[in-house]
Amino acid sequence: MQTVALDVAAVRRDFPVLDQTVDGKPLVYLDSAASSQKPRQVIDAISRYYLHDHANVHRGVHELARRATEAYESSRERIARWLNAADAHEVVWTRGTSEALNLVAFSLGEGLGPNDEVVISEMEHHSNLVPWQLLSARKGVRLRYTGLTDDGRLDLDHLASLLGPRTRVVSLPHVSNALGTINPVQKIGALVRGRSDAVFILDGAQGAPHLPLDVQALGCDIYAFSGHKMCGPTGIGGLWGRRALLDEMPPYQGGGEMIERVFHEYSTWAEVPHKFEAGTPNIAGTVGLAAAVDYLEDVGLDAIHQHEMALTRRAVSLLSEVDGIRILGPTDLDDRAGVVPFVLEGTSAQDVATILDAQGIAVRAGHHCAQLVVDRFELSATVRASFYLYNSTEEVKRLVAGVETARRLLLP
Repeated sequence: MQTVALDVAAVRRDFPVLDQTVDGKPLVYLDSAASSQKPRQVIDAISRYYLHDHANVHRGVHELARRATEAYESSRERIARWLNAADAHEVVWTRGTSEALNLVAFSLGEGLGPNDEVVISEMEHHSNLVPWQLLSARKGVRLRYTGLTDDGRLDLDHLASLLGPRTRVVSLPHVSNALGTINPVQKIGALVRGRSDAVFILDGAQGAPHLPLDVQALGCDIYAFSGHKMCGPTGIGGLWGRRALLDEMPPYQGGGEMIERVFHEYSTWAEVPHKFEAGTPNIAGTVGLAAAVDYLEDVGLDAIHQHEMALTRRAVSLLSEVDGIRILGPTDLDDRAGVVPFVLEGTSAQDVATILDAQGIAVRAGHHCAQLVVDRFELSATVRASFYLYNSTEEVKRLVAGVETARRLLLP
């Protein structure tokens, strides 16, 4: 891979929130896996929409309705190009990954029953676990869990053993939010295709912000993503699905916009994607998300990925020198995104995070909505530092110095 330089100083100037202090110390924001910060370009795009163009979308004949509809649907087309979708109508707007995966579990699940199996993993964020548990309780579908290896990877041999004629859905993370593992999704897709007729779904909440995407090449049938993790606003995201599959799936919610015709006894549905977009949508959110994709592509997705990998390698190397540190996730750092979860033996993750916060360093402590992961490694919580395009090597050094301070304060 050709090295592409990223001008971090220039990038940081685009993010107003980073120019502040916490307890008198410059803010170091290392919590982008939970939610990224927003550049001026995204904030300005949302403001312009509300200042000049807001109205409800579709059906209105007045000028503002026309502008709002154009903004809404052109944003869908922009996201489709970013994903390399074959058709913009394959992009369905949702509030984010969680709603997208709930939509899929409900709609696909309507045709499943006790003789069917859904394969997920012990690596899942709860957004790709609880909806399938709800489906299992409602329809009697059997859930099967792929295990993890000791270095935090999906156990592909175990996965292969779970696949068979009763497998109807395989739903897995593109990138683990709790371990940073980048899963070999094309290899997994080929494995799924070779052993079953299952629908292959990817939770892309952590993949979409950090990796160049081509949904046609990934080998999946559905890809879910969130805007707020990729420099976009909160409350917006979506799913990409193969058109034939989306056409077959029943609606998730009922209301305005998603109908073709309403009768006393029944209704018929609008075409995809509107069938899944009941009610007034987050129009400004779609505008902001399209602006975020513009921004990320202007900076360069390859440059962002390489920058994150360099920060991750530096963080893992320096943290490994701290006495008592245990770092989770793949030891081959080429297979790890910009997420570094760790524990300081003999301390509470919450205590470490609190001491870091007092030094202006924002990290996250807990199970990260992935309790099966921490259970697998016999932990109750980890500290998670997560990097993005606006982080610097100096901030990595401050993180390590902060952890050293926490060790001195918490351990005898």
